[in-house]
Amino acid sequence: MALIKSISGIRGTIGGRTNENLTPLDIVKFTAAFGTLLMQETDKRTIVVGRDGRISGAMVKSLVISTLNALGLNVIDLDYSTTPTVEMAVVFENAAGGIILTASHNPKEWNALKLLNSKGEFINGEEGKKVLDIAAREDFTFVAVDKLGVTTADTVSLQKHIDAILQYDLVNAAAIKKQKFKIVVDAVNSTGAIAVPALLKALGVKDIVVINEEVNGKFAHNPEPLPEHLTGLSTEVVRENAAVGIAVDPDVDRLCFVCEDGSMFGEEYTLVAVADFVLSKRKGNTVSNMSSTRALKDVTIKHGGKYFPSAVGEVNVVNKMKAVNAVIGGEGNGGIIVPDLHYGRDALIGIALFLTHLAESKKTIKQLRNTYTNYYMSKNKIALDDGIEVAEIFEGIKEKYKNNPINTEDGLKIEFETDWVHLRTSNTEPIIRIYAESNSETMANNIANKLIQDIKELM
Repeated sequence: MALIKSISGIRGTIGGRTNENLTPLDIVKFTAAFGTLLMQETDKRTIVVGRDGRISGAMVKSLVISTLNALGLNVIDLDYSTTPTVEMAVVFENAAGGIILTASHNPKEWNALKLLNSKGEFINGEEGKKVLDIAAREDFTFVAVDKLGVTTADTVSLQKHIDAILQYDLVNAAAIKKQKFKIVVDAVNSTGAIAVPALLKALGVKDIVVINEEVNGKFAHNPEPLPEHLTGLSTEVVRENAAVGIAVDPDVDRLCFVCEDGSMFGEEYTLVAVADFVLSKRKGNTVSNMSSTRALKDVTIKHGGKYFPSAVGEVNVVNKMKAVNAVIGGEGNGGIIVPDLHYGRDALIGIALFLTHLAESKKTIKQLRNTYTNYYMSKNKIALDDGIEVAEIFEGIKEKYKNNPINTEDGLKIEFETDWVHLRTSNTEPIIRIYAESNSETMANNIANKLIQDIKELM
């Protein structure tokens, strides 16, 4: 059980003791702190709130909305929604900010408050520190009864989001409709079951099969869209003789695909394929975090652009994209950021652009995948017990590999001749992530296993 405060928001497990888990008291305290910060920074008095399909979502939402109203803030309640839809709704409504109630890929016992500024983007590290400071001092004041905020239900933001995608100049709904794709969607018992079919229908896809469709938060499998969790989707794609399988995470900001033969397109290659398509239409630079595949760099160079790595975390990717004026970017976990739509990971625009690419290429999804260089990534993690000093472990690793190029911008990234390994603590879980990549699957696994052994020895 844990309570984690980071640039990814306030995240924790439901139940248990205050300050150790995401309890009702913690929810109220951090919501009040965020609302107070927004009132200090802007004259706007409206906040957008939406949630994924988690079991705890209704309870958390009621606490969040009541707290904001008690501060005198008005709330636009999207209820079941997606992270990118809430981000866009903040702009649609000219709101002071937004709160998304989701723990992304974490299991059902987790929930979180993801905090957005008035641009519909995640607050930065400095703003996050202010929220934590206000919460620690409980430096907030609630209004008198005749000044309470009001709450308004919103039922149109998802459609506005879909309309914006249909109007995006690189999305070709006519080409998608012409292909008559049969598509299987794994909605992992969350709001993707609402949003993804609605988008597909708007794009002209008529033959849609949804598995894990009931929005109940009782995730049918581990909700992180990794190959080992998508065997049901793979089986269903083959059984249905479908052209494409689509998997999203519970808040619909991560995206991956399954090929017509049931094989994985690879979550690392979601961004690669979308970037390849965007860059074929629009020249420019790209960004991904340094734990992402080098295949994005390959396609960027092919199209005459420059590739830039960033630290892990959506805020860091967005900041780098703005700094280098990137036309497309994201993360290798299936997160697509299309900056001239909005600066946020968005599986829905990712689906529309990917299907346009697939339709215009006249290829099957497997044939499209085969046009990209095969890199193999080994993704691993080690749980951290209380009291573990990660800094000391990393210093030991640095010393051991001091003869190799090492980047310390975000944890440790160690370069070998044609391979790399990246070690970093997670923003969302008490773990060390170990990602290694090579053009050989065996070599990627060997590198990762060697570093895992090094870390365990130092622990």
